[in-house]
Amino acid sequence: MPRSLTAFPRRRASLTRRSLLAAAGCLALLAGAGTAQAQAWPNKPVTLVVPFPAGGTTDVLARALAERLGPVLGQTVIVESKPGAGATLGADHVAKSRPDGYTLLVGAVHHTIATSVYRKLPYDFQKDLTPLTIIAMVPNVLVVNASSPVRTVADLVVQAKAAKTELSYGSNGNGTAQHLIGTQFQNSTGTTLLHIPYKGSGPLTTDLLGGQVTMSFDTITPVLPHIKAGKLRPLAVSTAKRSSTLPDVPTLEEAGLKGFDIGTWFGVLAPAGTPKEVTQRLSSEMQKIIQSPEFRQRMADIGAEPVGNTPEQMARQIKDETEKFAKLVKEAKVVIE
Repeated sequence: MPRSLTAFPRRRASLTRRSLLAAAGCLALLAGAGTAQAQAWPNKPVTLVVPFPAGGTTDVLARALAERLGPVLGQTVIVESKPGAGATLGADHVAKSRPDGYTLLVGAVHHTIATSVYRKLPYDFQKDLTPLTIIAMVPNVLVVNASSPVRTVADLVVQAKAAKTELSYGSNGNGTAQHLIGTQFQNSTGTTLLHIPYKGSGPLTTDLLGGQVTMSFDTITPVLPHIKAGKLRPLAVSTAKRSSTLPDVPTLEEAGLKGFDIGTWFGVLAPAGTPKEVTQRLSSEMQKIIQSPEFRQRMADIGAEPVGNTPEQMARQIKDETEKFAKLVKEAKVVIE
């Protein structure tokens, strides 16, 4: 047999072996590149998207976290406001962002309510976002301007029923916790109030101080300085237990309104599909920060109760509250097209 014919199969076998080795090498390089890329995160600034204007509780908590998270990650952590539509615009932005760990949402209980309040949302809060940890829980408090003659919830109910024009209350937007608390308050007291939605606590508090709105059911954080300064008067908190920050202020239940237990949590979420090693590191580092004595003291100063739970615990809370608020929204008949 000619030599060329016998050599051909050997050459082909040799080429096949070389091809397999080359392919294996490429796979190893790709795997190494993937590992290197994961290890390199973060190699640019991380953005915390706040779905409310600056000055509100979400903004304050985001900045407190960003200030401490930046040095840990070795990158700048930017706080960016994207307010509107009851916090759903910011959530939609993050849900549709690249899932690379560089764009995160500072979400809140409002998002679990919005799921039932809005007929159509461009995102699914439970499917399109990955929970990392809850920063803190903050009680909501019913406040009026200190110049008001109203000193108790009973006084407020009497005034609301006797007033020729509707008393007004402000909220952080349609479908937020403040909106739902206000609606439940009306249903429980048989009163009719005028709801005025704002984009966030900053502009709401300004109008409350200026007398443009009668009351608000906002979280403690943005109104606490004005309560301490004697410019706003707290009437009751909306949680089942009194706030440690305002221990002398009764709960709405103690004031005679049954079934009130709504507080506001604030937490961090990433777009679904973010690499697990990135979400695990983010969650772990945030939990350490939140549970540190320094951060806990900072939370106490603004009337917040630090949490720092696991992603699994946060996901379970979101699921439970989404179901809970679906029932309350149905009872309150709050629907936004």
